[in-house]
Amino acid sequence: MNTEISVKTKSRNEFINITQEVQNVVNKSGIKDGVCYIFIPHTTAGITINEAADPDVVADIQQELNKIAPAGSHYRHTEGNADAHIKASIIGSSQAVFIENGRLKLGTWQGIFFCEFDGPRNRKVWVKIM
Repeated sequence: MNTEISVKTKSRNEFINITQEVQNVVNKSGIKDGVCYIFIPHTTAGITINEAADPDVVADIQQELNKIAPAGSHYRHTEGNADAHIKASIIGSSQAVFIENGRLKLGTWQGIFFCEFDGPRNRKVWVKIM
């Protein structure tokens, strides 16, 4: 089963918790035990799994990514979003999560985050359930 989730971002750098949207895809699939693949088809966005209980964790990740790849630095890519490409490469474009008893098998504090680095934009998340 392949599904597309639409994500509308509101700022240049943003982490959006999409755990429930992905779980909704799992629910609709009817799959009780399997794997959920999540892929981001964009070069300036990514996907990560991390703590969803404390928003300071996301703020800390964003802060450190901005130190590693600051906006407006002297990059050779002149489109103005080289930092977004670097951040997306660091975070990555896919994740796999086990499905057990019809539920995403995440740790107690874990959530699935769409990571925007070049927004605001309308984005896609591709989900495949096997």
